[in-house]
Amino acid sequence: MILLRAMRWWDIAPVLELERRLFPEDAWSPGMFWSELADTRHPRATRWYTVAEDADGRVAGYAGLMAVAGEADVQTIAVDERHWGSGLGTRLLIRLLRQAVEAECEGVLLEVRVDNDRAQRLYRRFGFEPVGFRRNYYQPSGTDALVMRLDHPADALAGASAGPAEAAPEADPPKPTPPKPTLPPAAPTPRAETMNARALQARALNVGA
Repeated sequence: MILLRAMRWWDIAPVLELERRLFPEDAWSPGMFWSELADTRHPRATRWYTVAEDADGRVAGYAGLMAVAGEADVQTIAVDERHWGSGLGTRLLIRLLRQAVEAECEGVLLEVRVDNDRAQRLYRRFGFEPVGFRRNYYQPSGTDALVMRLDHPADALAGASAGPAEAAPEADPPKPTPPKPTLPPAAPTPRAETMNARALQARALNVGA
């Protein structure tokens, strides 16, 4: 059984391994994940990150959401190839939409490669509609991104099921107190109002259905 739970600092290493395998051309750096997770653990958090953990404790997928001023943006969503077609991508998307609703967002945006028909079908199933393109968004390939938007995510969740168990944040397995390492050099702030698309690209790739 695969469990969904909040991403923590100790997940960064296995998430990076999967990230580099799924997105070899534009994988996020460790600093990007540290920066994103730093904005998940305080009362005014604007980020929510989830990992999918299999029965052996391995990361099978992950997803992230930004929510600011009533608008949400899917930062990333990915599923290990071994779990494609299992419905895990759907569960991760439902988790993000629930977080958007909890953050009182009226709309959710995402970017997806124009050549990723499978992912686009998943998003259309939840009511996402194309609203534009970002030319040469994915680097270094220069592939365009299709921008999709979902209005009223609460309506999209009506009748949706997240499938097997999801863990509340307090149910995460105990881990040792993190050491105080020297953090990686500061990366460009993800998803700033003037977004650096080369520095942080919201991916909707390889998610299964």
